[in-house]
Amino acid sequence: MKNQTMKALTFKRYGKSPEIGLAEVPRPTLKSDELLVQVRAAGLNPIDNMIPTGTFKPVLHFQFPATLGSDLAGVVTEVGSNVTRFKPGDAVFASIFDIGTGSIAEFAVVPESAAAPKPTNLDFVQAASIPMVGLTSWQALKERANLQTGQKVFIPAGSGGIGTFAIQLAKHLGAKVGTTVSTGNVELVRSLGADEVVDYKKQEFEHVLRGYDAVLGTVRGDAIEKSISILKPGSRIVSLIGPLDAAFARAKRLNFVLRFVFGMMSRKIMRLTKRRDVTYSFLFVHPDGAQLTEIGKLLEAQRIKPVIDKVFPFEQAKQALEYLARGRSKGKVVVKM
Repeated sequence: MKNQTMKALTFKRYGKSPEIGLAEVPRPTLKSDELLVQVRAAGLNPIDNMIPTGTFKPVLHFQFPATLGSDLAGVVTEVGSNVTRFKPGDAVFASIFDIGTGSIAEFAVVPESAAAPKPTNLDFVQAASIPMVGLTSWQALKERANLQTGQKVFIPAGSGGIGTFAIQLAKHLGAKVGTTVSTGNVELVRSLGADEVVDYKKQEFEHVLRGYDAVLGTVRGDAIEKSISILKPGSRIVSLIGPLDAAFARAKRLNFVLRFVFGMMSRKIMRLTKRRDVTYSFLFVHPDGAQLTEIGKLLEAQRIKPVIDKVFPFEQAKQALEYLARGRSKGKVVVKM
């Protein structure tokens, strides 16, 4: 290879001035079970903005300067010696969240176990919009909440990146869906299948919704605590935004101090949910190529459609993150290489 460097969107440190910007970095080298992917598009997620603040410093490990981004779609250019499922030239999509590298770059390293064939009916931008929201929705609704036909699930902020996917997956699983949006997004979420839509500018959801079996926690603030009142006994809250809990610390094999800290952080919600016979858990998505392949089949069958708000060129990747941080997007924000 002639050119051993590449452009990537990096940050240099945690905290108030992480110095996010495009930089020349060494092109990643492959381990035996990895693919080198030429990134054609990278999907953005709210956590990409949270990582540089240091919120997840105890849990996610980066070497600086660290490349941002978790989701990608692109073309395999090289494979490690033990890779059997992919070859150079294959179009793939993946989430590489929590493996210490990033996707907003000209090239990215993807473990074979995290990669899935790109759905044939989607372009790279559409495919890049899916992995994290798809896997999060799948792991939260299908695995953790074990959502069944006829059950009711509350998915707040239905017009956002996670909401637009989760509503469609919940409908595919046969559930009824309640959501909250502002007035301008009521039609969008109805078109995705939402059954009960609360305009949060006009009503408080906890005064309107009743008899729910599951809640997907996607909104910061006191929304999770308020949602306890809409749940039946025996139901589940799966939160994507915290508070982190001791079970998560154990699963991540974190030390005793962090287990204690996360236990304290979730003490209030645990007390409130226990009173109502509701279970609470925090979900940190994990890359999974097999699940993503299943999600790909749903996309190919058009059971679920990508919802994309805005596409930015690679040169404006930093502006794309700033746009996402405003929290106004309908669907996903994607960077196109």
